[in-house]
Amino acid sequence: MTDSLILEVHDLVVNVLTGIYSQETHLPQPLRISISATLDMALHYAPDTPLSASKNYMTLKEAATLLPEGVHFTLIEAVADHIMDNLFADDPHISHLVVKIVKLAIAEDNESIGITMSRSRK
Repeated sequence: MTDSLILEVHDLVVNVLTGIYSQETHLPQPLRISISATLDMALHYAPDTPLSASKNYMTLKEAATLLPEGVHFTLIEAVADHIMDNLFADDPHISHLVVKIVKLAIAEDNESIGITMSRSRK
């Protein structure tokens, strides 16, 4: 197994146009989005190692929060796929992504109802 670095951003709440039912299709609904990105790891991280040896966490946050305005994603799987496409295109050092999305609007007793999508660079 090779060494790897996993950057994580968890529990971002983002309002997204998504859903298949009539009550879901006109208003954005809150999704809790978490992203784990596996990158090639540097041989060593000294105190003065530049950011270019890793990745800015804000890039992960932006991929989840800056979704195209006015676009309706029928499935939350499409939201995860969109996030993955953008992150893979943005950084060739990302080798694997995991995106977890929880639909907050349908939880009744603090359940986590949603998906986890995992994809390696092709």
